[in-house]
Amino acid sequence: MRKLLIIASIITGVIIAMVSRAHAESATAIFAGGCFWCMESEFQTTPGVLAVTSGYTGGAVSDAVYEKVAAKKTSHREAVEVRYDASQISYEKLLEIFWSNIDPTDEGGQFFDRGHHYTTAVYFGSEEEQKIAQQSKAALEKRLGKKVATAIIAREEFFPAEAEHQDYFEKNPVHYNAYVRGSGRKEKIKAIHQQGG
Repeated sequence: MRKLLIIASIITGVIIAMVSRAHAESATAIFAGGCFWCMESEFQTTPGVLAVTSGYTGGAVSDAVYEKVAAKKTSHREAVEVRYDASQISYEKLLEIFWSNIDPTDEGGQFFDRGHHYTTAVYFGSEEEQKIAQQSKAALEKRLGKKVATAIIAREEFFPAEAEHQDYFEKNPVHYNAYVRGSGRKEKIKAIHQQGG
């Protein structure tokens, strides 16, 4: 019986250590990059990213829902919350993925999605993230030779979007791919970043 208690104690200790380690290394980042379906798909397949949630942030009201945000009845942006393992991928790398999947020079939205709720922003959660984001933005401006319109803002409350918007690229691949093709997103992004390359 004593052996069983010792073994159980060891197993419990190992589990607690594993959970503590995972908790310590897990971090979140929030990015607004236009259509949240498109941003979700780019981060979701990245090694080190644990989960991506589509949602809304940056608005004053506490009941952000798709109908209100899309109808411009709130000041929220469509955004994604990226939960990641900081031991596998850095915040700097997440910023690189973000920049490479938007038009950072567009002040009025993204591609054929127009309006404030489609504008781009990095929502920092600490002074360190703010510093990294500002340095990354400055480096991008230098590389592109243009002003970057993306805002760098202190993190605000994030509201997960409705279930039908989560993992949209996986659940509705035909519509998602048609949307991406129709927007010209991939071609325009490639052209933007080649100009600055």
